[in-house]
Amino acid sequence: MSQSHVKANEKHPLFPIKNVIGFVLSLILTFVALGLGAAHILPFGPIMLIIMGLAVLQIAVQLFFFMHFMESDGPAYHVIGLTIGIINAVAVIGGTIWVMTFNSQVH
Repeated sequence: MSQSHVKANEKHPLFPIKNVIGFVLSLILTFVALGLGAAHILPFGPIMLIIMGLAVLQIAVQLFFFMHFMESDGPAYHVIGLTIGIINAVAVIGGTIWVMTFNSQVH
């Protein structure tokens, strides 16, 4: 075997335990959010805050376990892309809330 093939196998083990852990964490976060929404054990506001917190955790799991966010050796282009994505998400969500609030004030 060549040196590059041996190094590639060292970097990527046969059993992808990191992907399995990320998948299980994603399932747990999803089912906790679903259970909270379906059980109606708390008022609407606290449930929405908890579900939003779980969504942020879900984003972190996706970034670190599946998208290998911190494993890059090169320039930090992924940080720039993530920043642009966050700005776009805030603009879309903020604009949607603003439009919905304006619509409720008109009627």
